[in-house]
Amino acid sequence: MTMPATVPLRHGLLSISAAAVAWGVGGAVAALLLRTSGLGPVAVCFWRFAVAAGCLALAPTGRRRAGGRPGARGAAVLTGLGLAVSQCAYFGAVQYAGLGLGTLITIGAGPVLTSLGAHLLLGERLTLRASAAVALALGGLALLVAAPAAGPRPLLGVGLAVLAGAGQSGLTLWARGGGSARASGGAFTTGLLCLLPLAAVEGVLPTAGGPALTAGALLFLGTVPTLLAYRWYFTGLTAVPGATAAVLVLLEPATAVLIAVVCFGEPVTPGLATGSALLLAAIAVLTREAGRSAEPA
Repeated sequence: MTMPATVPLRHGLLSISAAAVAWGVGGAVAALLLRTSGLGPVAVCFWRFAVAAGCLALAPTGRRRAGGRPGARGAAVLTGLGLAVSQCAYFGAVQYAGLGLGTLITIGAGPVLTSLGAHLLLGERLTLRASAAVALALGGLALLVAAPAAGPRPLLGVGLAVLAGAGQSGLTLWARGGGSARASGGAFTTGLLCLLPLAAVEGVLPTAGGPALTAGALLFLGTVPTLLAYRWYFTGLTAVPGATAAVLVLLEPATAVLIAVVCFGEPVTPGLATGSALLLAAIAVLTREAGRSAEPA
């Protein structure tokens, strides 16, 4: 119960950064599955949650905590619903707007919504440097979004990306406000049950591609960018201010854009390179600012 208060700031920064990079790689794996397996975005998300829930159910600690207190069960339900909405919307954005643009808009909503919510709801104060870094990040995102879309239905993809960003921002604010959001077996099981009817309609079994490649991709998607990354992220939130976390998460689109260009042939433009540089600069400024604010007076 006291562990969140003992997480060092540096550990929190590294945890959120690692989670963001894992999510960027996970988006690329999901894009590969959407292209090659015949699965739709809801089905991919369903299997992602199924693998994560299965791993936790097989773990001794997962079985021991399966019951939980009523409050913990309620938190797991809310977390699972939030994850299901944000992840399904994100995979839809990747399918319809492309990996780069879908990821960028999803995460681009984070600094605005999270910073505004943290200020209005949690009383967190934005320093001048933090505000400048958020503005720098948004400028980078604007340049990146101006790049040509690689998906078949960009407008639908953009709408889904905004929905995904809103869902992720809600989880961030809840966790920063004292909510017990964490990547638990109950959360993933809740998401799994919510997605099952929609996945059954969409088609829950792969219809194309090599079975070994599909199984390996789904296993990776359910473990590294889901089970591990969300645990890293929620742990980091106990030590890192919400506005800083929102900008650190911009490592996800930077990773996704790099993979989209190198592996999927999505177009490279001067705006893409400049926007990525601005995002990385914003992350460096926010990380330095968080370290200074943690120093003793």
